[in-house]
Amino acid sequence: MIPKLSEVSPVQAKYLAFIERLKTSGFQGDTNPDYANRVVLATDNSIYQVLPQGVIYPKSVEDIQLITRLSNNEEFQDIVLSPRGGGTGTNGQSLTDGLVIDLSKYLNNILEVNVEEGWARVQTGVVKDQLNKAVAEQGLFFAPELSTSNRATIGGMINTDASGQGSVMYGKTRDHVLELKTVLLDGELLTSHVISDETLEQIKQGDGYSAHAHRVIDTIATTKQKEISDTFPELNRCLTGYDLAHIRDEDGLFNMNNILCGSEGTLGFIVEAKVNLLKIPKYAALVNIRYNSFEASLRHAKELLSVKPTSIETVDSKVLGLAKGDIIWSSVAEFFPEGAGEDTQGINLVEYTGDSEEDIAERIKVLTDNLDELAKSSNSSALGYTIANGHANVNKIWAMRKKSVGLLGNAKGEQRPVPFVEDTAVPPENLADFIMEFREVLDSYGVTYGMFGHVDAGVLHVRPALDLKDESQEPMIRDITDKVVALTQKYNGLLWGEHGKGVRSEYAPAFFGDLYSSVQQVKGAFDPRNQLNPGKIATPYELGAELLKIDEVPLRGQFDRQIPINNRDQFKDGMYCNGNGACFNFDPNDAMCPSWKGTRQRIHSPKGRASLMREWLRAMSEQGVDVSKESYKVKHSNFVVKFFPRLLNTLAKRKGEFDFSNEVHESMMGCLACKSCVGQCPIKVDVPEFRAKFLELYYSRYLRPAKDYFVGALEYIIPAMAAFPKPYNWLMGSKIVNSMMSKVIGMEDSPTLSKHNLKREMSRRGIRLATPLAIESLSPKDRKRAVIVVQDAFTSYFETELVLDTMELLSRLGFQAYLAPYLPNGKPLHVHGFLRSFEKAAKKNLDMLQNLAFYGLPMIGIDPSMTLTYRSEYVKAFGTSRPIPKVQLMQEWLAGQSHHLQKQGISVKNETFHMMAHCTEKTNAAPSIKDWQQVFELLGLSLAVESVGCCGMAGTYGHESRNKATSVEIYNLSWKEKVNDPTLQNKLVATGYSCRCQAKRLDALEIKHPAQILLDHIKADLA
Repeated sequence: MIPKLSEVSPVQAKYLAFIERLKTSGFQGDTNPDYANRVVLATDNSIYQVLPQGVIYPKSVEDIQLITRLSNNEEFQDIVLSPRGGGTGTNGQSLTDGLVIDLSKYLNNILEVNVEEGWARVQTGVVKDQLNKAVAEQGLFFAPELSTSNRATIGGMINTDASGQGSVMYGKTRDHVLELKTVLLDGELLTSHVISDETLEQIKQGDGYSAHAHRVIDTIATTKQKEISDTFPELNRCLTGYDLAHIRDEDGLFNMNNILCGSEGTLGFIVEAKVNLLKIPKYAALVNIRYNSFEASLRHAKELLSVKPTSIETVDSKVLGLAKGDIIWSSVAEFFPEGAGEDTQGINLVEYTGDSEEDIAERIKVLTDNLDELAKSSNSSALGYTIANGHANVNKIWAMRKKSVGLLGNAKGEQRPVPFVEDTAVPPENLADFIMEFREVLDSYGVTYGMFGHVDAGVLHVRPALDLKDESQEPMIRDITDKVVALTQKYNGLLWGEHGKGVRSEYAPAFFGDLYSSVQQVKGAFDPRNQLNPGKIATPYELGAELLKIDEVPLRGQFDRQIPINNRDQFKDGMYCNGNGACFNFDPNDAMCPSWKGTRQRIHSPKGRASLMREWLRAMSEQGVDVSKESYKVKHSNFVVKFFPRLLNTLAKRKGEFDFSNEVHESMMGCLACKSCVGQCPIKVDVPEFRAKFLELYYSRYLRPAKDYFVGALEYIIPAMAAFPKPYNWLMGSKIVNSMMSKVIGMEDSPTLSKHNLKREMSRRGIRLATPLAIESLSPKDRKRAVIVVQDAFTSYFETELVLDTMELLSRLGFQAYLAPYLPNGKPLHVHGFLRSFEKAAKKNLDMLQNLAFYGLPMIGIDPSMTLTYRSEYVKAFGTSRPIPKVQLMQEWLAGQSHHLQKQGISVKNETFHMMAHCTEKTNAAPSIKDWQQVFELLGLSLAVESVGCCGMAGTYGHESRNKATSVEIYNLSWKEKVNDPTLQNKLVATGYSCRCQAKRLDALEIKHPAQILLDHIKADLA
């Protein structure tokens, strides 16, 4: 809800008036002046937090032209406009107290690809990996590499002149920009590319901002040539933004793109780009060298450059240690073995690419022969090496290296590595000495830090660990930065190696020297009123405006320290989000945050939800509310007594009364609780956990929807409903009943109960219930082969056939299978914030499971989501107060029985099946996916894992009426194509109940569980 004009400040009123005028001028995009959207875009991947006045998502170039032209009206000439792409900047480039103009939501189309000439034309909201995925089949790629490539936009890369791994060979973004289209502040659409002097003279004769800018810049190039050559060092990572040293290309032609690349939205809105594409090298290999000291890895880099690799990356022991504790380590562990007593302190990753396998092998041999010689020396710093051959293996290691940035933020404790001096660039030959002095500076302040980067380019990312919630640590930002600036100048380098200037533009005058006035002229030519992302890189000389200061822009820590420790601890699962944006992964085949992919709204992302939670806690604390005490009260309150206040608040909400809690609630309700964020976020932000806590508190003030009670009670009422499956299924199949349920309860398309009654079938088939008496009667020999299958409501009652097939499979494989008594697991209660009821259900269930665990038999579950609740929600709910029995996923336990399975001598027809794994399973228990493949292989079958994102169901999410459209959209992103692929018919398997339910609901296809495929083939083989 937009506050009434009488309730806002004069500044807010002006921005709201601008937005309203924009909407009446034919603007087609989205306008979001609501507090939630503003809060979510108040942060990026930096230490800063600046609340914008609104967020605008233009749908077209014409929309942006409307914005700029309107800003020329006299009444709006102080309106601030700041372009934004992926929001992954580490220096606050896209943060503003004006209007954020986000180009990523709609302007994200690949317009044209010319394979013969090797270029692509894209809107600048296109993500780098999106472009590379689109041109990969043609054997092409967009070369500039960066760790955030799965969410960084081409526009963001251009605006920061981004580069990363491989820049020595491939250069920076601007080296691959052929043409740009930029909306200038006067509304003109400037098309820029290399031009002749004749063309330049023609442009200079014109009117408007473009002609004036060309005149100013050409004059600078002509009159300041000597000063420019004397000022800027020759570096691979040369100056980013307003690059006076490259106004003219090497061939002497004028190139405006070299001014625009790296300009961070301070000169105009870059809306379209024609970029160069290169051929993907046919072969790739990576030599992974381990060292006993980080300094040794840096000093060896100079020698490594002589063997002409594509790139050399380095990682220190801190980053390596964090990677070992992450889900990603399972994919690369084989390449980083450690011998007895080996203490790896640094690693160099030396990449070779080319079109000749023999050539790469020869180049690697030169390197490895040298390493083998080094190893013979008693004082050798190199501990050993491995070689990863092929793009697939190389990409696994680069994925680990890319995750280094986020992993550093996942350090334990309150002090977290933060970016503020992280991308200095010096000549590579100076790097080791520079870093040793850099470390001395950090050590003098007693801070820990992690380091990684591009040693071949002289760029190293250094993140000191600070707790910026501690006011006493804030001054270190200024102190350390000033010393690093001096050190960088001493070694003839630059402060900004690849991540742009942003708030750190404060130091631009120090590096530009006397040429800074020329930079100001450039700014003034494009933006005379200082409206475009002001305070960064330069300000118009005539206005006397100042650059932002690194210690005057609000810090996230300053807001977080306003939240009392007990409130922070209560919601710690969302407090440490550092804005790295891994949850904005564009790839529809990646599980990370389906609600973001399905809506493209940043409030519906883990970063968005964590930001809202932090602000909500701050607001609560500001009002003197202790959420930890409130949570305790809720757990011990009387629902009936609280009903009337809830009703009044709900009525006020329906009338439109503003409460920020309602905006937070809207964001939380879009979460599927799939827990992909927990597994894939490098910081381990756990949205479902803090969402449940928020909902518990929220519904202590507002009435719950009926659907919550229905879902929460599901595990309790299903057994009774299962006694009468036919009438229940008839009712659920009725369009009239379904329509009524949608309107009254908010649920629809409910699944049907199984035609089999589990109790009757257990009796008929001789399936034994796990009771102390039954287990005690087992002989020692039988006990070794015994296993207990833990029930869950969904498979036991909606897919009873699967439970029966699982028991039969285990029996045929020679195991003594028991079925644990059914008790509610509590997962649905937790998802909807019934935490008191969840704990009661979990305690009762735990009592039963602990009694069974006493006998030492392994316990396994069928459904991944319900089974993983024991190692996630149960552990967080009870901590160390009571032991949680180990309940494994079925495949985890079966893979551990490989010796037994091999002895069964089962001969199964060799056939390949294709598995679509459950999101929670593949992100929170990643190694278990390989376990299924191992089990299939042991039994003579092959199992390929399909790359798919979320199915869109996630428990009951897809059955909730308000979520249906988004659920279908998410399903269509990746699952629909696979489910309807004729080459995969009858070959698909799915591990999740909700996944199978969604495929049946939307495509009328019944997909089997892997256990059912194994059973079918064993039975067929024996027949």
